[in-house]
Amino acid sequence: MSKSTITYWNPLLPAEQHRWRWIEGLEGQVEELILSHDPSSGEITRLTRFLPGADTTPFGAKAHTFPEEIFIVSGRLHDAAFGIWLEAGHYASRPPGELHGPFRSDEGCVVLDVSFPQRNEEAHHLPCSGSVDSPRPSASDRNLPTAAP
Repeated sequence: MSKSTITYWNPLLPAEQHRWRWIEGLEGQVEELILSHDPSSGEITRLTRFLPGADTTPFGAKAHTFPEEIFIVSGRLHDAAFGIWLEAGHYASRPPGELHGPFRSDEGCVVLDVSFPQRNEEAHHLPCSGSVDSPRPSASDRNLPTAAP
């Protein structure tokens, strides 16, 4: 099986709000929208939206056994593990085991997150100034839009 696909659409439009789902334990603070998912490998591409005032401190910092990539689309997010504010344009390619979070956002933030759960082999690490993550999504490709005819 391979990752789900879809032709062009804009998940940030207000008309697409119904596709976003609250992340369990962070209701009213952080929501996700699954963009693409491969049920076989677990690879997932999603948007994570931190609302103004969101704070994941109760979840603490975390590290994963697999690599992931993140890109800050808009807003800003504080990563306590690195002690920095991440703003639109920040990118990280995190190796397995890299500690990140907890996170908080004063003005809100949208993060593009690509996770590779089956790629838990040793990864190459390039120097960078920080990284970001949010709680893991559920393993389903719910909320994927259907292709236009």
